[in-house]
Amino acid sequence: MQELPDLSKLSHEQKDALILFLFPLIEKVQRLTEYTEKLEAKVTELTAKVADLEARLSKNSQNSSKPPSSDGLRKTQSLRKPSGKNPGGQAGHPGKTLKRVTHADKFVDHALPEKCNECGHCLDTAAIEMHESRQVFDIPIVRYEVTEHRTYQVRCSCGQIHQSAFPEGITETVQYGPNVKALGVDLVHGEFVALLRSAKLIGRLYGLPLSAATVLGWIGEASMLVKPHVETVKEKLMVALLAHADESGFRVASALHWLHIVATEKLTWYGVHAKRGFEAIEDHGILTHRTGALVHDCWSPYWRLNCMHILCNGHLVRELNFVQESTQQDWSLRMSQLLLRANKQCEKARQAGQTQLHSWQIRRINRAYWALIAQASGLNPAVKRKDKKRGRIKQSFAFNLLKRMREHANEILHFTKDLNIPFTNNWAERAVRMPKVKLKISGCFRTLRGAQDFCNIRSYLDTMQKQGHNIFEVLRATFNGYAPSPA
Repeated sequence: MQELPDLSKLSHEQKDALILFLFPLIEKVQRLTEYTEKLEAKVTELTAKVADLEARLSKNSQNSSKPPSSDGLRKTQSLRKPSGKNPGGQAGHPGKTLKRVTHADKFVDHALPEKCNECGHCLDTAAIEMHESRQVFDIPIVRYEVTEHRTYQVRCSCGQIHQSAFPEGITETVQYGPNVKALGVDLVHGEFVALLRSAKLIGRLYGLPLSAATVLGWIGEASMLVKPHVETVKEKLMVALLAHADESGFRVASALHWLHIVATEKLTWYGVHAKRGFEAIEDHGILTHRTGALVHDCWSPYWRLNCMHILCNGHLVRELNFVQESTQQDWSLRMSQLLLRANKQCEKARQAGQTQLHSWQIRRINRAYWALIAQASGLNPAVKRKDKKRGRIKQSFAFNLLKRMREHANEILHFTKDLNIPFTNNWAERAVRMPKVKLKISGCFRTLRGAQDFCNIRSYLDTMQKQGHNIFEVLRATFNGYAPSPA
């Protein structure tokens, strides 16, 4: 390696020449240093993006708010723990099977031969006695029936004409009756059979040819008939002490709309809107008038409501599972176990007739909760800004989850202080499932009117089903003009 010259022995001309020689090299080194720093920043950025994409790909219905339908064909692991019991019916469980009835609807006698097979003598009919009977349960082969309504008139001797009248609802020369209308609506919006297939099914079963447009007309008629009862459901939800809320994507007229749900143990209401946020909540007008407790999934527009907020721990447990899977930090597993144990304690307390846990139990749960938060905060510090860019710094999923758990600890643990408060947002999530089944079958709603009719009918039927009614009988009563009102 060549030694550097002694600068003290160089002349001014030699120094100038050395500077001119070294200056381009210094510029190259500076450019290389800047380029290296940019590469390091880019690698860091791309590494973070890869980690984020890998985290998104690893999300499923067990570790996030994604629905089970998004899991595809991949094998999923249930959140339920093994009970230790053998599969099938347990010892002491009363079995159920088809049982004989005392009075049959129909009898078929199977005749004996007239003569003995051995000797050929005629058998004594007076000595015949029943040997054995067997019962067959089946459904009758049915065909539609036509009822012709007739009115009459007569002229009095004074010249006055008297005429009988048709019953209410008999308005056309030829029309369909309430039973077949109820069946059509039940198949489409009760059992989620596709529109055309429902019409074909009625034709095959009853010999009554129908078009899909006819069944669609019955759906619109049913929606108008039950609309006053849906308004009653809305009014009851406004004053309910506890309600559950959720929202989900809804495809309408080739555009993304949103299905909004408000539900209780006995009531269900659906509404469709082009918006997802607070504008839709205001337009629907249920949650903005509530002052009771509302269970939700911590979506930001709900916090603008003037009510008691309760967070769904089912969502929280799934997110904690994701943190454990993506970071292998054991605090998240211990936190989910803590919440699930607390829920079991609440279940036992309810069975014992308590209204809340003992104060020492609540203190113990709170101490364990905050101890785990403190431990997790040390493992997931905030990302600090390394450049001069403006805007919010992207934090890790674990950091954001911890921040939420610190800010809303009271709403998360409220179920331990009041045993009337549920652990999850299950009633709203259950209500989401049936519309999702409908969308998987039909793909979308072609018109907004069709989506609104679905919401009206499902709000009424789901509410009545929760209250113990047979929804087919409810629809029959509706088309007969005396639909029962929700309790």
